[in-house]
Amino acid sequence: MLPFELDGVLLARIQFAFTISFHIIFPALSIGLASWLAVVEWRWLKTGNPVYEQVYRQWIKIFAVSFGLGVVSGVVMAYQFGTNWSFFSEHVANVIGPLLGYEVLTAFFLEASFLGIMLFGWGRVSKRMHFASTVIVAVGTLISAFWILAANSWMQTPAGFEVGADGLLYPTDWLAIIFNPSFPYRLIHMILAAYLTTAFVVGGVGALYLLRKKYKEHAKIMLGMATIMAAIAAPAQMVVGDMHGLNTLEHQPLKVAAMEGIWENEQGAALRLFAVPDQENQANHYEIAIPKLASYVLTHHWDGEVKGIKNWPEEEHPPVAITFYSFRIMVGLGLLMILTGLIGAVLYFRKQLFENRLFHRWVLLMSPSGFVALLAGWFVTEVGRQPYLVYGMMRTSDGVSPVIPEQVAISLLAFIIVYSLLFGAGLFYIIKLVHKGPAVNKKPQRLHKPGRESAVTSTLTKGDA
Repeated sequence: MLPFELDGVLLARIQFAFTISFHIIFPALSIGLASWLAVVEWRWLKTGNPVYEQVYRQWIKIFAVSFGLGVVSGVVMAYQFGTNWSFFSEHVANVIGPLLGYEVLTAFFLEASFLGIMLFGWGRVSKRMHFASTVIVAVGTLISAFWILAANSWMQTPAGFEVGADGLLYPTDWLAIIFNPSFPYRLIHMILAAYLTTAFVVGGVGALYLLRKKYKEHAKIMLGMATIMAAIAAPAQMVVGDMHGLNTLEHQPLKVAAMEGIWENEQGAALRLFAVPDQENQANHYEIAIPKLASYVLTHHWDGEVKGIKNWPEEEHPPVAITFYSFRIMVGLGLLMILTGLIGAVLYFRKQLFENRLFHRWVLLMSPSGFVALLAGWFVTEVGRQPYLVYGMMRTSDGVSPVIPEQVAISLLAFIIVYSLLFGAGLFYIIKLVHKGPAVNKKPQRLHKPGRESAVTSTLTKGDA
């Protein structure tokens, strides 16, 4: 027997948070890489520059690892709906089940079918067919994001259903379910986050090569395209984030109050740059705030009123500290991304982007920032929704399975060990691929058939490192 009592609900939440945190980083990278690889291959077909081909063939391996890890972790996460969250699955299956099924039918099968051509069809199918496969896989990742975000957004802002006499939820309007009030904002916000995450990873690798004075032509493509994406997508993300925030204020005002650390109703609410939220005493300590700025951001009026957390019963309050700090991490990194994109654009127009080593060091430092911001954003979304699984409809404590807490603890420990080994190996291989660099000056391979020799032109042509 343990010397303390385990909380089954808390353990189930920690296990799901652990698995989804591992899972989300790989689909995000896959979404961004698939679209970027389509652009790289298009540039190769348009220009004939072998450097684009070599960049593609290096990153397709990284994409394959990321895609595979995303699939594995996604399957494990899905199983938890039946193991740890059986009551949730039973009550919302009529709504959530078809959405996840559509994701498999319209996206996963599409990706899986053409991923083989994308990975192994080089030299076996025409260039146009291979490019079409890359584009289809990229589109498949976006369709996958569409259905997953539709399901998650419905849990945030449920619509288009009714509660039956048996207590189960039944769909009444599929368009209202799919295009629920928060869905458009969350979908665009997530896709831009995936593109920015990928841009800073690719840009960081390009910056690393330039700092080491290796693969300069390849590095210029990576850093240049990453800079363009950051300069465009980061400011766009700020605009979409503002719209998303206004939508959240309308449908989940308590979450916004927790994000801003506002306890009392405030007219001309200050923006807390830093504070130490004290949930027990419902107050903040050590506040550093800018007067009226929160009201302007949230209501677009300097003297707009923002409702405080105390307007809702304490049992409705989400964990304020996690929501508050996660939001500031996400926004802070977003502002740094905007700054990086703007500086990179200025350096590009001054023809100094590929020579400024200080900027290269900064981009290398920022390379994991997309993953951190992505996770922080998901913490805000999921923790800020508590204590509900389906906002306003089903509490988290009502959705958990009647599983013995010790069993959840053991499975959580097993997940930590297996994930550390599996994803550690995947990360090690990705880092190895980065350090190995693109394959250049590779001689054409020859395939031998019985009776005669057949020369097959290699798709890798010679290029300057």
